Amino acid sequence: MVTTPEKLHSTHERSRSVGSAQSPGQHRVAILLMGYGEVESYEDFANYNEQALNLLTAKFAPVPTWVYPPLARLLALFDRHEWGHQHHDFISPHNAIFEKQRAGIEKHLQAQWGEGVQVFKAFNFCAPFLPRQVLAEIKDQGFDKILIYPLLVVDSIFTSGIAIEQVNKALAQMTEDDEHWVKGLRYIPSFYNESVYIDLMAHLVEEKITADLASAYLPSQIGIVLMNHGCPHKAKGFTSGITESQILYDLVRDKLIHRYPLISIGWLNHDTPLIEWTLPNVEQAAKNLIQLGAKAVIFMPIGFATENHETLLDVHHIIHALQKKQPSVNYVQMPCVNDHPQFLDMAAQWANAHIGELFSEQTGAVNPQLAVVHHHHHH
Repeated sequence: MVTTPEKLHSTHERSRSVGSAQSPGQHRVAILLMGYGEVESYEDFANYNEQALNLLTAKFAPVPTWVYPPLARLLALFDRHEWGHQHHDFISPHNAIFEKQRAGIEKHLQAQWGEGVQVFKAFNFCAPFLPRQVLAEIKDQGFDKILIYPLLVVDSIFTSGIAIEQVNKALAQMTEDDEHWVKGLRYIPSFYNESVYIDLMAHLVEEKITADLASAYLPSQIGIVLMNHGCPHKAKGFTSGITESQILYDLVRDKLIHRYPLISIGWLNHDTPLIEWTLPNVEQAAKNLIQLGAKAVIFMPIGFATENHETLLDVHHIIHALQKKQPSVNYVQMPCVNDHPQFLDMAAQWANAHIGELFSEQTGAVNPQLAVVHHHHHH
């Protein structure tokens, strides 16, 4: 896992001091804000890749698990070459941006709820912020109600399933004999159809066109690729997120298409062998728009809330390949929403109703010892 100088307790050092001031028996809510996390030391590539293969790829790729360790090491060689040699020792900004998102959302929530609500970040693949590590910290600080809040990928149906998987594994290992320490739990699965998010995506695109392209190109000459996280079509029965991501694209497109006719979805796929991925991918989407007359193409990530190597390096490679074949076209790469003030405000607003329910609901103790497996017998 990733080794960073930052320790788990340092991020929530203030939270610990706040927690000690709470009166005994007073319920408190911990927001578990979950992202992927990305490596900050190249030595961690193999370990990171193995975790990703086990948690993500295993759900859709017909690859035996014994292949994962050597495959992870092989992929690490490609990662080191791409990040180190092709991109001048690139280090992903994802973790730093995610911390800004955590702090910003917490600031908004505490303005309404006070310090009985804290936001903790957890990374699916990166220590010291693995879900089991963060949940142990949440328990240690006296929280007994949790809101699970995946944030990185907007569709959050398939990808945030691994968040629930990791949380469940951690909670199973933290169970007391007769009463579970968690007294309330809620989950935010996605915000793909939230109108304020849709409006913000369209506004950011329009703002960029006005600033950089409107004076040189007719609206019909400006192509817009709205980028979503790629999804496998077959994922061993798991809901893959294609439906939600497609709806997200349709809603944003509808806000823009009457002014800018050339719009396409573009899926950022992983191009795994033997897997059928969503189409068109980002490169093909841009080629299609150029064929229809686009003289400038904007690449806007709508399916990612936080910058990461896919939205940065993968899109950079795609644009570089397009420039070789169509050098006269103007290519514009836009950032994710990241810590945009409006996004942090709306992200906090989406949590408010769930926090209110957690504070107000009557809690009943969960006793793991009472779990009984019922066997159905057909007569």
